[in-house]
Amino acid sequence: MKAPTDFSPREIEARAHAHWSAIDAYRVREDQSKPKYYACSMLPYPSGKLHMGHVRNYTINDMLARQLRMQGYNVLMPMGWDAFGLPAENAALKGKVPPAQWTYSNIAVMKGQMQAMGLAIDWSREVATCDPSYYKWNQWLFLKMLEAGIAERRTQIVNWDPVDQTVLANEQVIDGKGWRSGAPVEKREIPGYYLNIVKYADELLSAVADPADPNYLSGWPERVRLMQENWIGKSVGVRFAFPHSIQGADGQLIQDGKLFVFTTRADTIMGVTFCAVAPEHPLAAHAAAGNPKLAAFIEECKAGGTTEAELATQEKKGEPTGLFVTHPLTGAQVEVWIGNYVLMSYGDGAVMGVPAHDERDFAFANKYGLPIKQVIDVAGQAYDDKTWQEWYADKQSGRCIESGVLNGLGFAEAVSKVAELVGAQGLGEKKTTFRLRDWGISRQRYWGTPIPIIHCADCGPVPVPEKDLPVVLPEDCIPDGSGNPLKTRADFLHVDCPKCGKPAQRETDTMDTFVDSSWYFMRYCDPKNSEQMVAGGTDYWMPMDQYIGGIEHAILHLLYARFWTKVMRDLKLVKVSEPFKKLLTQGMVLNHIYSRKGEKGGIEYFWPHEVENVQGEDGRVIGAKLKSDGSMVEYNGIGTMSKSKNNGVDPQALIDQYGADTARLFVMFASPPEQTLEWNDAGVEGAHRFLKRVWNFGQKQAEVLQAAGADFSALSKDAKALRREVHLVLKQISHDYERLQYNTVVSGAMKLLNALEGFKPSAPADAAALREGASVLLRALYPACPHLTHVMWEELGFAAELGDLLDAPWPKVDEAALVQDEIELMLQIGGKLRGSIKVPAGADKAAIEAAALATEEYAKFSNGAAPKKVVIVPGRLVNLVL
Repeated sequence: MKAPTDFSPREIEARAHAHWSAIDAYRVREDQSKPKYYACSMLPYPSGKLHMGHVRNYTINDMLARQLRMQGYNVLMPMGWDAFGLPAENAALKGKVPPAQWTYSNIAVMKGQMQAMGLAIDWSREVATCDPSYYKWNQWLFLKMLEAGIAERRTQIVNWDPVDQTVLANEQVIDGKGWRSGAPVEKREIPGYYLNIVKYADELLSAVADPADPNYLSGWPERVRLMQENWIGKSVGVRFAFPHSIQGADGQLIQDGKLFVFTTRADTIMGVTFCAVAPEHPLAAHAAAGNPKLAAFIEECKAGGTTEAELATQEKKGEPTGLFVTHPLTGAQVEVWIGNYVLMSYGDGAVMGVPAHDERDFAFANKYGLPIKQVIDVAGQAYDDKTWQEWYADKQSGRCIESGVLNGLGFAEAVSKVAELVGAQGLGEKKTTFRLRDWGISRQRYWGTPIPIIHCADCGPVPVPEKDLPVVLPEDCIPDGSGNPLKTRADFLHVDCPKCGKPAQRETDTMDTFVDSSWYFMRYCDPKNSEQMVAGGTDYWMPMDQYIGGIEHAILHLLYARFWTKVMRDLKLVKVSEPFKKLLTQGMVLNHIYSRKGEKGGIEYFWPHEVENVQGEDGRVIGAKLKSDGSMVEYNGIGTMSKSKNNGVDPQALIDQYGADTARLFVMFASPPEQTLEWNDAGVEGAHRFLKRVWNFGQKQAEVLQAAGADFSALSKDAKALRREVHLVLKQISHDYERLQYNTVVSGAMKLLNALEGFKPSAPADAAALREGASVLLRALYPACPHLTHVMWEELGFAAELGDLLDAPWPKVDEAALVQDEIELMLQIGGKLRGSIKVPAGADKAAIEAAALATEEYAKFSNGAAPKKVVIVPGRLVNLVL
């Protein structure tokens, strides 16, 4: 296919795609003769269309992959689909089509868009998490975890969305409501399957918090490591019991007569004036059995906050139970309260109340008139039990007072002494706890991986035999909003028990979709292996060298993926302990937001192209008016692109208008990868104009470049200057590629084009410098704009010399070209800048002084006087002091 004379992105891209398709350019195989590099973007949810965040993420990955391939690496860049989940069910409910149909249709659209972008994806490794050949291995590993005791069935208090009829993770509860339904979330006690991630808490923490750990994630952003460290939340303290003689309805002591609490402030134990238990605690249930007021309070708490963040901000409420427990050191009777701020899922569902030295307990005690007893003193400070002061909780400077045997002890000594005292009574010990909770994976949803368990009336929960995997999810169900359709799907539900052969029922819960995304990057390495979850490909490719994705996945996805990797390691499936060596969290793509309130109070959003900005005297945007009728709308600043706010940009429309290379170039040039990118239509047009200039340069100089040689021995002064500029910029571009600073890579390519366009050969031999510069420009620009550069590379004859641009060698900086024959020095006369002089690069002080004195400028401004002094700053200036 002949290249078009005029700049036609559509024709250029068609030619490039045809070539790459014909040679299967992006199929990657394990190759021990090359260094490997595995670069991967977080797999997308197939929502229907790509957005500009996708374009940016994948172009970052593509630039990395293409440039490393030119450096001789064997580079893997795969793609797949995080295809299970609630959005597909919601879309199915709305459109009355099976989630499978909606999902596969969206995959086809988005895959076509990715291919149009020219991404160097090895599509032979494509996975979709809703494919039975993929989720079979979710089920298989779950059963292996069950065997190993890492997975277990248990009953716990969970967040329950009464509208979506499903369990919600804490992060899916916003202001006490379900993140999708908006319904008030309830606390329910239901059975489900949990993965023991807490078992790995120390190891998960060490790799993000301890630089001495051999697996320390030094290639991760510090803020992501800190976010993971805080989420894991390691606390060292004392777990001890308040004994009691409270009996349940069965006549037995409740919890063996011990109310256990955990505290990091055991030094304040003598200041305990009450204990608070969660509304679901056995003592709370016992107290409420004959107390309607308490029973009503417990019901109220069930509709309250379910996350730590909400508990920290909501009003602290409590009710006394009338029950008492015994202080383990003083023997005093301590009243038990029910507190809405105590979570049953954290620790033992109970806390000791030390109002004098805990800000939350201080507010609670003042609200309900509970005693406040100071037991920690800081020299020079006066205690006031009506006003909280920060020093009340100071464990660095504080010393125990009014605490018997603890008096005078500092924090560490007091904690150790308390542990010793309660330990001697068999009531407690030092203990390490974690904020991290075991991972509940059971979801009461249809569109997910079926949990491979069969429930038998005689045998209980029975694992599905390995030979019967996968348990295939029927793909023709259409949710109707009445709950999980699997519960009424007879051909799925009814099955014989694998143990006894009697009629039984399948588990209808499906797995949390975080399971699907916790190991897909390993499946990319062995995507077609039907006999093993992972195999030799994983040994070759893992760990991943560079992972790219949004900061919104900094905690859960990355934490679960790390946990899953360690489980696979312990089960001898993989050899690595950490899956991702380096992590880049790319910034969001932002655009302007315009809106106004409608007559009924709703908010109407307008597309940026529909409005015209109104500016204040200082030039800032203060509002906008509609182009259609001139009516005013509000300017809401810039925010993340969103369909709901009418401020998104359709990548396909951009590609159709300007071409894929323009879209790619703009998102790379507008901002460093890790920073937010503010959308700018003028910037898009500027990127398009630049590419047109590159194309026109090639057309204009085609004959010269095709005929030029590679002999640099007889270059003119200007040609040598061009080579020096080219290699200086190349040096910076190569450094910027290493740093993944692709915005400055693009600006470097612009400098190269400026230099090439401004060069006028003064001798036939000078064409060699022009040809070399064009070769460097095309290779530098290629990872960002592969279509244009591929076609120009072939048309200008570089492919015949250096091979396909895909594998053309990355240009090397010629240090000899950086050496200057002569240098330019600024000329100052009498302290004022009067011009410049050029002298041989090796000129000594005398030669420089002579050259300066011989200038017309010196003759003009010296009035014939000899200089009093000559100051030379090497490589910069010469100053003739008069």
